[in-house]
Amino acid sequence: MEILVIGSGVGGLAVARTLLAAGHRVRVFEQAPERRTGGKALLVWSNGNAVLDDLGVSLDGVGARIDRIDAMTSGGRLRTGMDIGHAARRFGFPTTAVPRRHLLERLADGLPGDLVQHGMTCDGFTQDRDRVTVTFTDGSTATGDLLVGADGHHSAVRRRLWGEGTVRPATYGTWQGLSPIGIEITDTGRHLMITGREGACGLMPAGDGLLQWWFDVRWSPADPRSAAPLEELRRRFGRWASPVPEVLEAATEDDLEFFGHHWNRVRRVWGEGRVTLVGDAAHTMPPTLGQGANQTLEDAWVLGRELARGGDPAARLRAYEQARYPHISLVSRLARRNPANWRIPPFLGRLIPDTSQTGMLARFSNRLTAPA
Repeated sequence: MEILVIGSGVGGLAVARTLLAAGHRVRVFEQAPERRTGGKALLVWSNGNAVLDDLGVSLDGVGARIDRIDAMTSGGRLRTGMDIGHAARRFGFPTTAVPRRHLLERLADGLPGDLVQHGMTCDGFTQDRDRVTVTFTDGSTATGDLLVGADGHHSAVRRRLWGEGTVRPATYGTWQGLSPIGIEITDTGRHLMITGREGACGLMPAGDGLLQWWFDVRWSPADPRSAAPLEELRRRFGRWASPVPEVLEAATEDDLEFFGHHWNRVRRVWGEGRVTLVGDAAHTMPPTLGQGANQTLEDAWVLGRELARGGDPAARLRAYEQARYPHISLVSRLARRNPANWRIPPFLGRLIPDTSQTGMLARFSNRLTAPA
């Protein structure tokens, strides 16, 4: 089939790799004028790395392996710990913190040079029983057998399918940075989540001497944006236990990037006819489980498996959505509760097995629980 993909982020490139390997013809349309090279780091869990392995993508040589996540109080006490290495031993795939640009580079490696057409903004689409036609804002069109909306939080394909107002603000927003900060944790496989009354702080090694760091604060779209956000973060979090003050001291305003958390209820049916969605276009959620990119990779993996079964393409798209629904709806509901910002008392945290995340990953994943 000839398959049109809107968006060339993690979802769009993963879908392209999957479907090209299956022999389909794929064209990807991206509204940005050139390949995106920005973005901070993200966490590729065992389920995401399993999909990447199936796609022939390796993260060797980039990022940092994460073997442990510790949740701390703002005073430095351990709330609870997670042995992430246990999941790697059970499933055979590690958890890796990697700058987004490196993940995109690895996904793009080996794909046709003319696969992605940049500067193409989707304006809408029409379809009949056999074909889908996409219209772009420059007046041009493209026609194919299927359309996959991989165009993220602000998806034009989703708006055409679902209408406006389906993605809503969540409770928190994040100030984040990715920078070379020379403290002990930067060169370890340990990820810290620190919570207190003022909000939350995450610290995650990302390889090459880089530390991904972020601060979650309560937020609504109506809130005025601070003219000096780093100064405000230092006032709010500067008295927390080490290494938070050291991170804030080393950070610069140029490092900072803000995004508000958003969420939409996951639908049982995402698409219509010969059109479907992947990634944030279908399931925008807060980043508090670190599963966003992983669930997008899972989408691409399941989509490829369903289309490989043959038969009516529209029926295969609905089967893909049905197969993904129980896993992604669970992830989305948990992410909406902002677990990264929970202040679990240390005496209760000690009752949580440090291998509990392994079982949760199995519940989150189509790939890890699929028959051999």
